[in-house]
Amino acid sequence: MVSIAVNKSRENVAMLGIGAYRPKRLVSNAEVCEVLDSTDEWIYERTGVRNRRWISGEETLRSIAAAAGERAIVNSGVDRSKIGAVILATSSWLTLTPHGAPQVAYDMGMNGVAAFDLTSGCGGFGYGLGVAADMIRSGSAEYVLLIGAETMTVGLDPTDRGTAMIFGDGAGAVVVGPSDENGISPTVWGSDGENAAAIMQDIDFLEYMHRAQSMQGMDPAVDPVGRMSLRMEGPRVFRWAAVTLPRALSTALEISGVAKEDIEVFVPHQANARINELMKKNLGLADEIPMANDIENTGNTSAASIPLAIEEMLVTGKAKGGQTALLLGFGAGLSYAGQVVTLPPAPAEPSF
Repeated sequence: MVSIAVNKSRENVAMLGIGAYRPKRLVSNAEVCEVLDSTDEWIYERTGVRNRRWISGEETLRSIAAAAGERAIVNSGVDRSKIGAVILATSSWLTLTPHGAPQVAYDMGMNGVAAFDLTSGCGGFGYGLGVAADMIRSGSAEYVLLIGAETMTVGLDPTDRGTAMIFGDGAGAVVVGPSDENGISPTVWGSDGENAAAIMQDIDFLEYMHRAQSMQGMDPAVDPVGRMSLRMEGPRVFRWAAVTLPRALSTALEISGVAKEDIEVFVPHQANARINELMKKNLGLADEIPMANDIENTGNTSAASIPLAIEEMLVTGKAKGGQTALLLGFGAGLSYAGQVVTLPPAPAEPSF
C-alpha cells in the first residue's frame, strides 16, 4: 500500500492579535428617524442602539476588510509571509464570482495564499474561528487571518422598521496561530433551517448586484439600492434565540472544560441588547462579569460584530488580553456558533 503523507498537527491555538476598522461616518438614531417612522427613544429601548457606522466616500467592503486585516497582522507581530490562509466571513460581498478573500489578500500583499469566503450570517465569525483553529490544528496552515466584514447598509431599506434602525457597517479581524497554551475551545455550532425565513433577503439578485456594485459608499438613506432588502421577523428571531442560545452557551462551556465561574468576559453577537441581557441572565453569569455592548454605538454589523466588540472592550479597558471569554454568534440561517477563548492582547493600533 502506498503511504500518503499527512500534515504535521498542532494541538494548541489562540487568537494572537486583533484589528478593526470602523467607518468614519457616525449615524445617530435622530438621523435615521429623518427617514424612518420611529424615535430615538423607541429605537434605544427596543434594540440598545444609539448610533451606528455607515460607509461613506471611498470606503467599501473590500477596503475596510483589508484595513482591519492589516491592523490585526500588525498587532499580532506575526510576519505576513507566515500566514497561509485568509478567511473572509461576510454576507454582503456583492458577487459570488469572484469571491472576496483573494482580492482582500492581494490588497494586503499576500497574493497566492489560500483565500476563501465563509457565509454564515451573523454567526460567520464564530464559524470562521472554528474553521481557522481546526485548519491550524490539522496542519493545513500555520497561521490564518480571519476577517469578519460587512457593509449591511448597502441595499438596506431605510424605511423598514425591522432592520433600518439596527444595522451598521464595519470590519474586525484576528490572526489565529499556534500557542503554548490552548486559547480556542472546540466550536459549538448548529442551525435551524425550519425557521430560516425569519431573516431573509427580498431579492431580485441580478438587478440588485448590478445596482449595488455602483452604489458602494453611497448613503442608503438617500440612495437605497431598491429591490433587494434584508427582512427580519424580530419577534420570531427573539423567540428562537431565547430557547436555542442558552443551550448553546451551556454546551460551549461543557465541551470547553471551563467552569461558568471561570468566565471573565461575555461577548455575544451584537444583535440586540435585550437578547444579550436575557442570555447572560439565563446562563447565570455574575452581574459583575463585563458583557460587550458595542451595539450601542456601532449597531449590528453581522459577521463583524464579535471582533469589533472584543476590540472595543480591549481598547476601553473593559476587558484585558489573556482573560477567558465566552463568545456566541447567531443570526441568519438560523445558525449559531460559539467558543470559549483567551482574549488576544489589546491592540497597539486601535480603530478609534
